[in-house]
Amino acid sequence: MATAPLDLTGRSQTADRSFRWAAALAGFLVLVILGLIAFTMTTRAWPAFRDQGWSFFTSDEWAPAEGRFGGLTFIYGTVVSSAIALVLAVPVSIGIALFITQVVPNRFRKPCVYVVDLLAVIPSVVFGLWGISVLAPWIKERYDTVADAVDGVPVLQSLFGQASGRSFFTAGIILAIMITPIISSLAREVVDTTPPGEMEAAYGLGATRWEMIRGAVIPHSKGGLVGAVMLGLGRAMGETIAVALVIGSSAQLTSNLFASGDSMPSVIANQWGEADGTFKAALIGLAVTLFVMTILVNMAATTVVQRSMRKSRGA
Repeated sequence: MATAPLDLTGRSQTADRSFRWAAALAGFLVLVILGLIAFTMTTRAWPAFRDQGWSFFTSDEWAPAEGRFGGLTFIYGTVVSSAIALVLAVPVSIGIALFITQVVPNRFRKPCVYVVDLLAVIPSVVFGLWGISVLAPWIKERYDTVADAVDGVPVLQSLFGQASGRSFFTAGIILAIMITPIISSLAREVVDTTPPGEMEAAYGLGATRWEMIRGAVIPHSKGGLVGAVMLGLGRAMGETIAVALVIGSSAQLTSNLFASGDSMPSVIANQWGEADGTFKAALIGLAVTLFVMTILVNMAATTVVQRSMRKSRGA
């Protein structure tokens, strides 16, 4: 005797409704936590913002003993070191992603992915210690060679002048190594979403592999690649220990990339232990500034990715 099929419609609707509310609650909880962090940090930094005004962001004078706190040098150092990291890491990262997805044979693809992802789990302090004990002394001589070669050249001399092993550029190199696996992993996932039909159509028209990548893969993945780069930038801006060890901890505004500098995360880590009162509020103010900059970078990345997805759906 045949049995009637079970009616699971009501149960499925209940499960879907519960999942939808749970997901909405989780998303709302994240926003609440971010809002509470922003409110609490801003409240604790308010004494510095109130005393310094806009000069907190526009002044380069950081003199805790005299009660003057200008964070411009640290904002500048964060932006410069992160920009150097992007210039160095983005071509390598995208090249790795294209190599793994388009060039390497299938049997070697997983080992390559594991090796790249392994870099992402190395603690940042390891990179910092390697940078200060190995990279900085070695690269100082290379900096000197470059500085001597461009001596007398108007623009290059200002960019690559008197060198220090612990510098903006050294910090940029360390950051580039650290964000390369992040950008590579995200870029690889984005490139993998390219429809096989588009790639096969390019081959069918007689395109070479590079022409196929340039004509089919890159246009389809452009928005996602930009998002991956922006997320890597956010990671570079927030790095603390590794940068604190190799940037030189010298608060100065200079166009010389080989000179010592400082950044917002590193100055917070180095000076927090001796801070109190308005001094501590100023350090928290730098943290709030970094928090806002990082949020803006991630929002920009999300906007770019969503716009790219809308264009892809429209196409």
